[in-house]
Amino acid sequence: MSSWPWWVVVGYVVIDITVRVVAVIVIPRNRRPTSAMAWLLAIFFIPVLGVLIFLLIGNPRLPRARRRKQTQINEYIADTASHLHFGTLRPDAPEWFPPLVAMNQRMGALPLAGDNGAHLIADYQTSLDTMAAAIREAREYVHVEFYILQADASTDDFFRALEETAARGIPVRVLLDYWANRWKPKYRQTIRRLERMGADWHLMLPVQPLRGRIQRPDLRNHRKLLVVDGKVGFLGSQNVTDSSYNLPKNIRRGLHWVDLMVRVDGPVVASINAVFLSDYYAETDRVPDGIDITRVQPGGGDLDCQIVPSGPGFEVENNLRLFLSLLYAAKSKIMIVSPYFVPDEALLLAVTAAVDRGVQVELFVSEEGDQAIVYHAQRSYYEALLRAGIRIWMYPKPYILHTKSVTIDDEVAVIGSSNMDMRSFGLNMEISMLVRGEEFVREVRTVEDAYRSLSRELTLDEWMQQPLRSTVLDNLARLTSALQ
Repeated sequence: MSSWPWWVVVGYVVIDITVRVVAVIVIPRNRRPTSAMAWLLAIFFIPVLGVLIFLLIGNPRLPRARRRKQTQINEYIADTASHLHFGTLRPDAPEWFPPLVAMNQRMGALPLAGDNGAHLIADYQTSLDTMAAAIREAREYVHVEFYILQADASTDDFFRALEETAARGIPVRVLLDYWANRWKPKYRQTIRRLERMGADWHLMLPVQPLRGRIQRPDLRNHRKLLVVDGKVGFLGSQNVTDSSYNLPKNIRRGLHWVDLMVRVDGPVVASINAVFLSDYYAETDRVPDGIDITRVQPGGGDLDCQIVPSGPGFEVENNLRLFLSLLYAAKSKIMIVSPYFVPDEALLLAVTAAVDRGVQVELFVSEEGDQAIVYHAQRSYYEALLRAGIRIWMYPKPYILHTKSVTIDDEVAVIGSSNMDMRSFGLNMEISMLVRGEEFVREVRTVEDAYRSLSRELTLDEWMQQPLRSTVLDNLARLTSALQ
């Protein structure tokens, strides 16, 4: 076999060196060191494939035009909110709380609102039925936005409520994520049902090059929310689908999701509605007629609530900054429920430093995972967490504990769609609700106690008995999790 001509060899060397030099200049810019290092390693060790993957998913932000829309929306909301009264706030807030609220408002534009009622719904089917009942009470409009939306046996009453409401001439607007639904079970029958009822529905973050809609294909709108008439809202971790997600692999394994939703009334519902309207505008370039987010009224309680939207449309990672601030503010107790806990360096330092300050820290995760890479990446942190003194509770299989909540001391909680992983911090559009009020924290604590009673505690001795193959898989997954 003849050798390659000298000019081919020289050309290859020049191209290889050029690619490496350009990568070192371009990739680290405005990127986390761990993420930059992971990309550089991928390009250095597998140059052709690494470059192709980087060109496909290397940009963690939405297109500039979409980010401009988010900036315009934030400016409008901030200006509107400055002229409104969003209820009476509770007295005697902790010293750290007002600066946290101010940070959230600077990042996401939405204010802290008082005079709100909020109650948890911890049963999967009950939450679907409760949302259906609220939809049937609609008199002006219904806004539905879910990462996954499927018409199946479990959600049939939810869809019938939408159909009945639309039949009364009330606008029903629906947003659902493109990638999470487009090729999944029940998609076609779901869309047919939305079409027949006359819903104004749209796919979120579609990748449709022929229509000029191009962005990183693994960006997701992961939010879950429902607003009825601007008076009642729901948000949390649950999608509108059967608890098996109708996936054959889940059904074979007997997997079922465990989730938590919160029903809200009061001025904060206007903020939830603002998140829906911003996503609707981003996908359609239209603002629905007849929606007045300045019209607020007191709810059934006196909770202080603030909505914190986050995602690649924002300049910074709003949810990560919220979580970090809370972890450093904690004085006595931190409880974290997250199906995917894959911290960056800052979050890992914050949660372990809390233990060093004498704070009780507990983490609730699933014993079994539904996504192999994330599951193994999460496991790679267990030893460090256990050695730091964090108690880890493993929710038993075949259930996937999908709840996303954080409670700080006995006064503040966060409920929403955001996991504590790098995908939720950088790539997913999320919605979180910060709540101040010991009565609400007690509700969350009751749910945490129920999870704890069903779970087993993972010990360091048990963890150190893991076989070598599991350790290798965990560490490899940890490296790939940094590719953002």
